[in-house]
Amino acid sequence: MGPICTRACGFCQVDKGHAPMPLDPDEPQKVAEAVSLLGLKYVVLTSVARDDLPDQGAGWFAQTMNAIRQANPPTQIEVLTPDFWGGTEGEASQRQRVATVVEAQPACYNHNVETVRRLQAPVRRGAKYDRSLRVFQWVKELDPRIPTKSGLMLGHGETEAEIIETLHDLRSVGCDRVTLGQYMRPSLAHLPVQQYWMPEAFERLGQVAREMGFSHVRSGPLVRSSYHAGEA
Repeated sequence: MGPICTRACGFCQVDKGHAPMPLDPDEPQKVAEAVSLLGLKYVVLTSVARDDLPDQGAGWFAQTMNAIRQANPPTQIEVLTPDFWGGTEGEASQRQRVATVVEAQPACYNHNVETVRRLQAPVRRGAKYDRSLRVFQWVKELDPRIPTKSGLMLGHGETEAEIIETLHDLRSVGCDRVTLGQYMRPSLAHLPVQQYWMPEAFERLGQVAREMGFSHVRSGPLVRSSYHAGEA
């Protein structure tokens, strides 16, 4: 949905702005062609946030998924979506946008909370912790067969207790899969790294997540939200 995001998250290097370019009407087909050319059997489909669009881009996810399936029927599609928050429109509109994506039947529905509750404001500007938790709740209400997934970046100043609390919160809304990775500062204009977590800590936290019941856990310094996604 273009190179410009309408959010201004403190960790992300994607360009920000309030007037992104119009959607490219050929983009769904272009993505499908790329999947064919690359011979992909598993795709993670993600986007910038587009708060300027009437449906925040939910319909665009569905169109692109349909185009991929028409060109590549066996390919599984995991989505990594924004929260589809509609500003003053309320939760009903947000839930309907999530429903649009769920109806397109992704192989996995991924939405990253990124960090612990206390650090949401400086890290995820424009997003809300509870709003993101509702996304997982709605997916499970709409279709409990669809696996859900989230990711955390460690290194923003969170404590181990806060990480574990976040894992509990994710499990409480039915989140099935989780990734834990180290935050790397993309430039001096972005939030500084407050802590580099040791590999042993990632291993320990990964084991905690497994004991909580997450069905697929990836935890390590270089893990990202799409890391070995198809293996799940």
